[in-house]
Amino acid sequence: MGVGPRRRRDGRYPRRPLRKKQDPPGDEALIHAACRDIRQALADRRAELNDDVDELRALEADRLDRLFFVAYKRAVRDQDLAAIDRTLRIMERRARLLGLDMPVRTELSGPDGGPVQVESTTVDELEKLIALTDPDTE
Repeated sequence: MGVGPRRRRDGRYPRRPLRKKQDPPGDEALIHAACRDIRQALADRRAELNDDVDELRALEADRLDRLFFVAYKRAVRDQDLAAIDRTLRIMERRARLLGLDMPVRTELSGPDGGPVQVESTTVDELEKLIALTDPDTE
């Protein structure tokens, strides 16, 4: 793939005069270039957001650690049951925040734990069911 023109500092593309007997780019080429630019801009923004989320996650983990040590100290020193419960809740929240918990395995089953009954349906029926459950469908 060839490298497209680079943008100037103000974000605009440099203007290139057309050569003699050169046709301007067609709609398809312009659409392709615009889509490429939008994909790149979205990827850049996604990377920025991921950095922000990682920073916030680290900050929250630090806060939970500080709260944990206060509650843990009280739970061990005073053998306070409320402090023990609070310590466990903080540990659970920290594990969820950092993704330390193992994924929960779920299984679908039919009545009384038996197999799921599959019925044949038409495409129209499936589309109606999807429309009922899809929040994006108006």
